[in-house]
Amino acid sequence: MDRYERINALHRILKAARYPVTVPRLQEELGCSRATVYRDLAFLRDALMAPVEGDGEAGFRYAAAESERFELPGLWLSSEELYALLASQQLLRRTGAGVLSSVLAPLQQRIEGLLAAQAGTSRWPVERVRVIPHRGRRLDETSFRAVASAVLERRRLAFEYRARSTDETTRRKVSPQRITHYRDNWYLDAWDHEREALRSFAVDRIMQARLLEDPAQDVEDAVLDQHFASSYGIFSGEPKGWATIVFSPKVARWVADEHWHSKQQGRFLPDGRYELKVPYSVPRELLMDVLHYGADAEIVEPAVLREQAKSLLSLALSQYDR
Repeated sequence: MDRYERINALHRILKAARYPVTVPRLQEELGCSRATVYRDLAFLRDALMAPVEGDGEAGFRYAAAESERFELPGLWLSSEELYALLASQQLLRRTGAGVLSSVLAPLQQRIEGLLAAQAGTSRWPVERVRVIPHRGRRLDETSFRAVASAVLERRRLAFEYRARSTDETTRRKVSPQRITHYRDNWYLDAWDHEREALRSFAVDRIMQARLLEDPAQDVEDAVLDQHFASSYGIFSGEPKGWATIVFSPKVARWVADEHWHSKQQGRFLPDGRYELKVPYSVPRELLMDVLHYGADAEIVEPAVLREQAKSLLSLALSQYDR
């Protein structure tokens, strides 16, 4: 039983006791030493302001006049839960490449303080949590906070958006639906009021974001899933077809353990190769991931996707034939 469990158990025992509870009985029920019982009683009385009364000989109980009113204050978490919360905070901070670090820093200090008081840990070794960003793009903290606030507060959002493909800047007014973390980058899924359609925006391309007073127009979850999650990757829209990719025996076990899409279909072939089928709408991202496997992957169908892969490989090869 850790300290969190002991404090909770001690609180329940003293709250239910009609007569003082002796230290030997507390030792037995809590499964700890005499010294630990006294330390926990002192913590209840001095740190949590519990109405503990009594002495070592006669036993301890809560003062009758205050027992009914007293409860353990605030959010009381176990050491394991605090460690998990702190690890999550570190993961979020590092995954976001520093975004919200100034906001999350006080949270980390509070959690570390609770751990120091509760588990006797003066410092949590953050270097033991290793997060390696991969091709993450730089975010503006102000824009990210505005986007996240609009999503959670269900308010409309106005911003300037600079498209990466054309470098054109447009003004948008949207009803935020979801914020998505995908491949070390953040995206905003939203209803675009001018275009009257669902759109996905890279948060790192959002500028001058400001929350509006108008409430966001909600789109049903089923509609969002159908639009944003029915095709492969971050690109949205109804699937235009299914791609069949066959992987060599050398990489088959790795691919079989990978999640490419919620509706993917995979099977091992008799010769040890692995066949994967996924729905797709825009082929660009799918082609990028397949070509990542080089000679260990082959697009079997559809023919148009196979030809696109051949063209990309030919163009890449031409760079080395000069």
